[in-house]
Amino acid sequence: MENIEHLYEEYAQTVYKYLFSLSQNADLSEELTQETFYQAMKTIHHFRGECKISVWLCQIAKHLWYNEINKKNKTRSISIDDLEIPVHTGKNVEAAVLQNEEKLALFRMLHRLDEKTKEVMYLRLSGDLSFSEIGDILGQSETWARVTFYRGKQKMMKGRSEWNSD
Repeated sequence: MENIEHLYEEYAQTVYKYLFSLSQNADLSEELTQETFYQAMKTIHHFRGECKISVWLCQIAKHLWYNEINKKNKTRSISIDDLEIPVHTGKNVEAAVLQNEEKLALFRMLHRLDEKTKEVMYLRLSGDLSFSEIGDILGQSETWARVTFYRGKQKMMKGRSEWNSD
């Protein structure tokens, strides 16, 4: 039991950041972090040590996240209370529309990247994870994460100039 407590103290923040980068929801990320360590405690005897413990924990977290998505997709219904209608006045409307268009353009460019680069970009931009943490999660080095992020930015910049010239 002490081992799980030690693992939790050492890796809970990494798992939480990873889940937050996927879900963009603090409450859900906290809940799934707790569930990740519960599942880890139940299956620790299956851990073979072929990867870092942080990678193993993030894999459990990712599976829990996928299960959560599948569960929500099966029971998806939208109530009027779920809709967020922003209230804007005057120039704020224009600024909000421009900001939304910029976000959409960014996500379109991210979507065009290969899977590994896309995952690095999401973890860095949405999850606010360090390159070291990203490398650990993806089973790569910190340098690999830095280079992948840099190349992803370069591809996006190139794509942006091509996209804008159309």
